[in-house]
Amino acid sequence: MRHALLAILLASPLLAADPCVSGVPVGKRPGPYSFLVATGPQKGQQTCYICEQGDKPTAVVFARTLSDPLGKLLAGLDAETAARKDTGFKAWMTQLTATADLDKLSDWAKKQGVKSVAVGGFEDADGPPAYKLHADADVTVLLFVKQKVVANFAFRDGELTDEKVKEVLKGTPKLFEK
Repeated sequence: MRHALLAILLASPLLAADPCVSGVPVGKRPGPYSFLVATGPQKGQQTCYICEQGDKPTAVVFARTLSDPLGKLLAGLDAETAARKDTGFKAWMTQLTATADLDKLSDWAKKQGVKSVAVGGFEDADGPPAYKLHADADVTVLLFVKQKVVANFAFRDGELTDEKVKEVLKGTPKLFEK
């Protein structure tokens, strides 16, 4: 009995260290979903940017909570969007929540300095069903082009650090490789 308890106690840090795998796997096609947009010209509308993007390079961020590191990630994607206008690159963030507060989301995006990355809400904390977002993933980032995911990042609450933001942003050049 003592050995079993000891084994459980020793294994529990290993369980916490399991990777957080979330969202559409690399090489697969992301499915369409619509969300309520809180910023930009489509504010207040249900929109499916996946449908609009087609083969163009895209970054989609799903987030359960708003944080400064998330804001830094979006600011980085915002800069990438401005630098890559000629490619059709688009990025957006979808907050997963029971009830979307578009004014709060808009204010948060302004505070973070986000200009061209759309921000909105999906009124289901689990996210779009086809995306199979991990329940422990606070932030999931999918980079895709030609309707295929080329990079997938997932972070539990508190794991999205400045270093991880840099790691995600280093993945965006994959979207523009021929």
